[in-house]
Amino acid sequence: MVASPAAAAATRAITTTSKPTQKLLTASDLTSADAAVSDLYRDSVPIDSKADIMSDTYWKVAEKYTRVSNIMSFGGNPRWKSIFVNKMAPSPGDKLLDVAGGTCEIAKRYLAYQDKINGDRTSNVHVVDFNPGMLSAGKRRLSDTPWMKDGRVTFAQGDAENLANIPSNSVDIYSISAGMHNLAHPEKALDEAYRVLKPGGRFACLEYGFVESPVLRIATDWYWDRAVPFLGGILANDRASYARLVRSARSFPHQREFVKSIRKAGFYVHGQGYEPIYGGIMVAYFGIKPRTQPQSSK
Repeated sequence: MVASPAAAAATRAITTTSKPTQKLLTASDLTSADAAVSDLYRDSVPIDSKADIMSDTYWKVAEKYTRVSNIMSFGGNPRWKSIFVNKMAPSPGDKLLDVAGGTCEIAKRYLAYQDKINGDRTSNVHVVDFNPGMLSAGKRRLSDTPWMKDGRVTFAQGDAENLANIPSNSVDIYSISAGMHNLAHPEKALDEAYRVLKPGGRFACLEYGFVESPVLRIATDWYWDRAVPFLGGILANDRASYARLVRSARSFPHQREFVKSIRKAGFYVHGQGYEPIYGGIMVAYFGIKPRTQPQSSK
């Protein structure tokens, strides 16, 4: 799910599903002059070009993304997202900002949780994603649901690193699922998450993790590097795009390093700051924006 852009900085409503006619960069377009790096990001694609490349990649896989992800994960994808929302444990009436949420996998689980667990019909979700193709796919997925009819889920195209149209101190929960690794500058997204959350609001992030078990790590490394691109070629007829997605996910920092960045952004993090899911294949991160802001607050 894409969150980081190079073009539009402002959040805006989706009005078109057609891909814009512009030349998007590929790996062959890159030069050493593009080699700016983020303190966090370790991708082999230069930071200055990453947004365009990832946007192009997600245009290609948008319609099949959720189905292919479910197959590739042997059904794990919907399970760990449900686990993530359960760990999020929203309260009745909470307003969720779901960034890089174009497929609506988190949005629908969040609203189902509120309906079934909390008996709440007032909470709502605002879904932001940089890629219009992903947003359109998610919007179609929820088109016949009561949530859409009741206006409890809204959509906008926007930049995780610059949520220009989201007011400060305005949301109860900020979530981003398998989207942080696609950003050129994750630390900027963390700063924006801190800004838009209300004091006491919760930051929730689900990301691919570093598996600690040596045996499981060997298996997952092989699966990432060999099987995922191969299956992408078979299931989506696009081996190159899935190889690109693997490179992006595999370059994300270790969970212990990312927690340091969450703390640096100003969040209170309990304990080690992350919870491994499925042996660390996925990792859930949670932070709280302090209710009392220091003098030098963001």
